[in-house]
Amino acid sequence: MSDQFTFGGKIVWRPTDEYIERSNLKAFMTLHHIKSFAELMKRSTTDIAWFTDAVLKFLDIKFQEQYTKVVDISEGIQFPKWCVDGRLNIVYNCVDKWAADPVTGKRAAVVYEGEEGNVISLTYTELYREVNKCFNALKSLGIKKGDAIALYMPMTLEIVIALLAAAKIGGVILPLFSGYGVHAIAERMKDAEAKCLFTSDGFFRRGKAVNLKTTADQALVDVPSIEHVILFTSGLNPVYS
Repeated sequence: MSDQFTFGGKIVWRPTDEYIERSNLKAFMTLHHIKSFAELMKRSTTDIAWFTDAVLKFLDIKFQEQYTKVVDISEGIQFPKWCVDGRLNIVYNCVDKWAADPVTGKRAAVVYEGEEGNVISLTYTELYREVNKCFNALKSLGIKKGDAIALYMPMTLEIVIALLAAAKIGGVILPLFSGYGVHAIAERMKDAEAKCLFTSDGFFRRGKAVNLKTTADQALVDVPSIEHVILFTSGLNPVYS
């Protein structure tokens, strides 16, 4: 076996036989009597309907309304329609079904480690509770399916909660990089006609306080579509000057 990729570069790690045997890929192949990776690649590319359906079932992706056809390419292969007539909310698959199980509900769903070394985690049950609190808050504000919801947040637990709540309500999620300036934020929110903005008072990056709220406030002057701003108070007390 070569130590080089066919396109160059040295292979630095190979899985042991034990690792392979307990992998999800091996379990999938065994379930469908696939004997080699080459056979898997061939079946996945020559029978995409079978492969997609098999993977969705293997991953236990739950549909609230089951699809009638895996893929429809009647308008051409460049215009595929996937899971025809199917409906699902991805938050159910990411959070709800795990929180409902007494075993997985106690497992860590998301772990945050701050730059200053603090570590916070939420179990699936805790995450479920927080997402639903945020979801209900959005509903009470009149935010509904199809509304654009902007996220101008640091990488904290709260952005996970906000994103999942926005997805659960059926919102169009508008991610805004925390390093963007006033113009970049304003233009993106205007283009999307965003109705709601999640932001934070600030956070630390490489030891320096970054004041998100001031940048957000300046951007909002040019975004009349924003009806609500939800502020996460970090507790880090960034310096405002």
